[in-house]
Amino acid sequence: MALGAIVVLLRLQGLAEIPPRLDADEAIHGLDALQVLQGEHAVFFDANHGREGLVVYVIALSISILGRTELAIRLPTALVSVGAVFVVFWLGRTLFGRDEVSGEATPWRGLFVGGVGAGLLAVSLSQTMIGRMAMRGNFLPFLMPLCMVLLWEGYRQRSWRRIALAGACAGLLPYTYVAARFTLLLFLFFGLSILVTSDSVTRMRVRVDLLKRYLPLTGIFVGVAGLVAAPMLIHFALHPEDFLTRGSELSIFDSDLSQGIPVREFLVNTWKHLLLFGLHGDQAWDRNFPGRPMLNLWEALFFWLGSGIALWRRRPAHRLLLIWLGALVLPAFLARDITVPNTLRMIGAVPAIYLLTGVGMWEAFRFLTERFRNMQGGMVRLHKENKSRIVFAAAILVAGLILVQGVTTYRIYFQKWAEHREVNNSYEAWLANWAWTLNALPSDAGVVYLIPGYAYTYQITNHYTFNYLYHGAASARTIYMSAPDLAQQIESTLTAKEKVSTVRVLDWNSTNRWVRDDSRPVTFLLGKYGRYLGSDEHPDFQIHNYADISLERPWTFYEEIEPLTVLYDGGITLHGIALGQNEVQLSSRQPLDLGQERSLWGVLQWQAAPELTVDYAMSLRLYDRQEKLVHQADDIIWEPADHVPSSKWPRDEKVDSLVQLEFPDELPPDEYELRLVVYNFETQVPTVEIGVWQPETTLARLRLGGAR
Repeated sequence: MALGAIVVLLRLQGLAEIPPRLDADEAIHGLDALQVLQGEHAVFFDANHGREGLVVYVIALSISILGRTELAIRLPTALVSVGAVFVVFWLGRTLFGRDEVSGEATPWRGLFVGGVGAGLLAVSLSQTMIGRMAMRGNFLPFLMPLCMVLLWEGYRQRSWRRIALAGACAGLLPYTYVAARFTLLLFLFFGLSILVTSDSVTRMRVRVDLLKRYLPLTGIFVGVAGLVAAPMLIHFALHPEDFLTRGSELSIFDSDLSQGIPVREFLVNTWKHLLLFGLHGDQAWDRNFPGRPMLNLWEALFFWLGSGIALWRRRPAHRLLLIWLGALVLPAFLARDITVPNTLRMIGAVPAIYLLTGVGMWEAFRFLTERFRNMQGGMVRLHKENKSRIVFAAAILVAGLILVQGVTTYRIYFQKWAEHREVNNSYEAWLANWAWTLNALPSDAGVVYLIPGYAYTYQITNHYTFNYLYHGAASARTIYMSAPDLAQQIESTLTAKEKVSTVRVLDWNSTNRWVRDDSRPVTFLLGKYGRYLGSDEHPDFQIHNYADISLERPWTFYEEIEPLTVLYDGGITLHGIALGQNEVQLSSRQPLDLGQERSLWGVLQWQAAPELTVDYAMSLRLYDRQEKLVHQADDIIWEPADHVPSSKWPRDEKVDSLVQLEFPDELPPDEYELRLVVYNFETQVPTVEIGVWQPETTLARLRLGGAR
């Protein structure tokens, strides 16, 4: 009862709000589930390097009941995580509920080992965090113990029904997670450990009697497992790349990842994962409070004690847990991850880890009671007279330790981890805020939202969270800044619509300038081919609105670059400019008449010297006839496609940067001169034109009309 209350509290409380919004993997599962609900079925889904389908189908069922929400995605795997605790208890009670030699019932041992293993699993910080996320790996700690307990009882009672159910559980494993493939090693080696016995170090023999007795049951198990797994196995046979791709991308045997020394990577991985047991933990915010070990010191002490005793005794239940542990930690040891250790990779070994900890605690308790029993005099009488009280006190002590660990986990997760700034960044909470805000705004089929995509160091985000949560009437499209055909991409998106009344561009508010300005190329093009209607401010983002979009001619950033060569002594060169207003490019060779709109767009073409390591900025300055500075706009010189500063430009290519200028209404109608100053962004020191030795370069003369 108490165990159920603890695990339900830790796994289900505030599940829709914590973690804050959806992880990308969770949102991908949700999007695939939506496709399933629309009739598109598969056993293996291609998105995000490919994923097994069981999690998608249970989420699809949940969405059909709860709707398109975060809770619908997380609830199925959270319930599976809750169920895993009870199945581990069942398995521990089954494995250790009988003496291995005499066959006599040992209920207290079974209850103790199963209770400790399940209790520690319930209050585990790492398993609480993973269990509250829609990770497909959550099925392993549930299905594996369920399969094993049915298999164990099925062989013991010679029950073909239980064996068949165990086979069904085993057949579901290939639909869960890549690490499930290593369960074949567990079934194989444990089966061999039962059938093959040794009379000495050199003499081994096969137990033919056991082979004959259990062969029919084994046939049922393998047959049912194969039947259930058949769709996935057939898929992998037809598409072997799906079976190999994800594993090969992370394998230490990839020479690029291991630098040609896989043995070294294996040993490093092994050592770092061993530190999880009492010393150091996973550094990833979505799997752990960084640095906290998977087992604390007292848990680790009993884990190593239990493992040592299991290795020494080597009875069937002990062998099962040891082989289970060895087989299911291999996915973590063999993977070259960004952060090591990785608790998710070894999630299949979790039941064995906590049951071995329970074994260690039981053996320690048993050792102490034996010492009491062997004492002389009054201590013997004290032991006999208070045996039940001693057992009860030990149970209370263990329950107290588990409860304290549960309180610690609750405080760390709900009060420290959930409030930490890094968590919001990790889960990209702003994407959910965008979706819920847009869902609430009035819109129609004629409105198009353009969502700026952005690049991380190793991939481009696809805004999966937004795509899952947004279900408004207006269409929404992610536009990637790194696309070389950005103008054509936006144009084709709008052309595909029968009617476009308004285009709205989302732009997130951030103190990180490198992120905020990613939307600039989009707003530049829309300002050129449409009419700006202003921006709507929201707490975390802005929406820029455009109407009267022109699609009569192909979209480009400019029609041509006018040559203008300026060689700066800082290693950067200006090769040309293009200036214009709305859709029209104007010639800088004559005064530019801007009229009443007082807006100007520009493209400046640059090239960096091979040795350039400086990030340059530009200052665009407007002077009146009296040489008085009347307006100034400064910005880093960005390359818009990849949104990088000058120190990171390709050295053999010319780079275009975009500018958009709005001149204030307070400036009187007159003729002005637009000048450029290039300066070191860090030191604020200008670089000068070689041969001229002046920082300012005149770009054009402008005529401003009356105020709007």
